[in-house]
Amino acid sequence: MTETVLREQALRYKGRILVTVGLVMLESALELLYPLVIGLAFNDLVEGSFGGILRLAGLGLLSVAVGTGRRFYDARTYSGIYSRIASEMAESELAKQSSVSKITARSSLLNEFTEFLEWSIPQVIGAGVSLVGILIIVAGLDIRVFFGCLSLLVLVLAVYAATGRLNLRLNASFNDQFEKQVEALESRDRGIIRNYFSTLMRWQIRLSDLDTATFAIVWSGVIALLLFTPISIVERGTLLYGSVFALGVYVFNYIDVVVELPDQIQQVIRLNEISRRLSE
Repeated sequence: MTETVLREQALRYKGRILVTVGLVMLESALELLYPLVIGLAFNDLVEGSFGGILRLAGLGLLSVAVGTGRRFYDARTYSGIYSRIASEMAESELAKQSSVSKITARSSLLNEFTEFLEWSIPQVIGAGVSLVGILIIVAGLDIRVFFGCLSLLVLVLAVYAATGRLNLRLNASFNDQFEKQVEALESRDRGIIRNYFSTLMRWQIRLSDLDTATFAIVWSGVIALLLFTPISIVERGTLLYGSVFALGVYVFNYIDVVVELPDQIQQVIRLNEISRRLSE
């Protein structure tokens, strides 16, 4: 399967993929509004108004409608993409007289590729929308907390800028070994099979160790932000209850997104390596 075929497939389904991306961005933007709308609803209730509750109900109904429609659409779109690309890949490899083990392994990698498009791309886009949106909203509520959140993001990006190439090399080595699985099993030799899985797990452990190191660094930054946020809110003075609630929820949501960033970056790196491998 050549790089040209991959490009042609992307162009063939460009319209459907763009619709999915648009729906994901809309869904993420609606979810981003929840803490703010809930906080405003608290403020309205304190003043004896139910206007905020009605806005919250409207937001909830719209979110459910968009999210449900997007998921129905995604399932059909990406199933079609996988069916077409997998068939073409198999035909291309058979024409090259590739081994069954190689075709099987690449089919598995291709399935992972399309699953990434269906499940991880919405998460990546949602994380991007959440990061930008939360930073904007937090800046309006407390500028010092905004700079604290921004510092955590810079820390995460710096860690992965420093480890990105190593991560890509480890994923490449893992996939090199993974493609030998069927061949090792077909040998029916216990020594070869044990050596295969032992080598595969060594690469998996190295990937896990790298992930553990980045986890420790990122969570050190998270704890620092958790300590700084309440101090900043108290020192600023009295705020409306709803505003304090919204700020607290946004900071926690921001931390959730940032903590998931390492996994998202890992998925993007792995997708890049799989795309290169399938284009060979």
